Amino acid sequence: MKTVYLSMSTDIIHGGHINIIQKAAELGELTVGVLTDEVVASYKRFPLLSFEERVKTIENIKGVSKVIPQTTLSYKKNLEELKPDYLVHGDNWKEGFQRAVREEAIEVLASYGGILKEFPYSSDAHYQRLEDASRDRLSIPDVRRSRLKKLLGMKTTVNVIETHSGLTGIIAEKTQVLEDGKAYQFDAMWVSSLCDSTSRGKPDIELVDMTSRLRTIEEIMEVTTKPIIFDGDTGGRIEHFVYNIKTLERIGVSACVIEDKVGLKKNSLFGNEVVQTQDTIEHFQEKIRAGKKALKTSDFMLIARIESLILEKGMEDALNRAFAYIEAGADGIMIHSRKKSPDEIFEFCEKFREKDNKTPIVVVPTSFNEVTEEEFAKRNINIVIYANQLTRSAFPAMKNIAEMILKNHRAKEADDVCMSFKEIITLIPEE
Repeated sequence: MKTVYLSMSTDIIHGGHINIIQKAAELGELTVGVLTDEVVASYKRFPLLSFEERVKTIENIKGVSKVIPQTTLSYKKNLEELKPDYLVHGDNWKEGFQRAVREEAIEVLASYGGILKEFPYSSDAHYQRLEDASRDRLSIPDVRRSRLKKLLGMKTTVNVIETHSGLTGIIAEKTQVLEDGKAYQFDAMWVSSLCDSTSRGKPDIELVDMTSRLRTIEEIMEVTTKPIIFDGDTGGRIEHFVYNIKTLERIGVSACVIEDKVGLKKNSLFGNEVVQTQDTIEHFQEKIRAGKKALKTSDFMLIARIESLILEKGMEDALNRAFAYIEAGADGIMIHSRKKSPDEIFEFCEKFREKDNKTPIVVVPTSFNEVTEEEFAKRNINIVIYANQLTRSAFPAMKNIAEMILKNHRAKEADDVCMSFKEIITLIPEE
């Protein structure tokens, strides 16, 4: 009997899936490769059903002989191991994002004489409505809030990009690249107080009130599904913080980061160039305990940001604070540095992991930006936040356009380097 391979990611089985499974089974003994949760989340939407649940569903479909995991978007590994006579796929991958995956699969098939069988992709409007409904479900507060912890459970390192508006949220939601047979996109979004303030033309001194910052979150949530990590600055007064953190949890934010400083906030990038006062360990522990007590679910994460290295208080102080904050209930530790070398961050992580190999470590590689996510993963760093790049890239681009118009007394030269509004509008979801 001929052997057949078909790959699937779906967690909602509809008539289109059954149809292609039946056609594949008619060709021979059918093995279905189920994309793992990490792969699906890296190129599509986050799966509503776990890998194990999706495997069990497909195992019980008539015509399926065997189900195996597919651990990359690329088919190469499974094709080389199985060497099926036929690879079956819908014809929707001839263009667009998966075109390179298709071309690689054809090369592998040709190397041993395998054949690609493509069938018309099921484009029924009802199927698209099912997919849209699945995406809508991911934006529900309870579902969105829980996703960060799930991502930490399935990925070595979670990557996060700064957003400060609905439009930057769409960029974070939809941007993806294909490289070496793997798909990459951002896992979550960081709502930064610095970027939120900057987008309003305000200084980064906690001047933008919580009501305004919550409005930013709402704008982002309206057009996205990915989890949000909120930059809570110092958290403010404990009495205020407990109310704010309950609000963040209720609307579906996944985590809040608060830094161990007091007084008028000054940006950490200035270090000791300006007067900054670090909180006492005992008072910050009290704030953490109060915040954790106010929470209603186990999904929400309260992350403690340590400023010891920024303020040149030394490694021992940073480590003492880390363990004290965890003892108080912190769900993660953000360690910050403004040095261009990552050495002190790596030293902290190594010493921290000697005593604690579970608590997530968060880094913001703004200054030590040559380090890759793979290198962070080797150091057991769990969350990497690109904290201000979208804001910093937007300003010079807009300034350049303004100068072009002034210089040329017309818009043509500027329009030549601008994205068309038609393209932008197609990115914006419609009800």
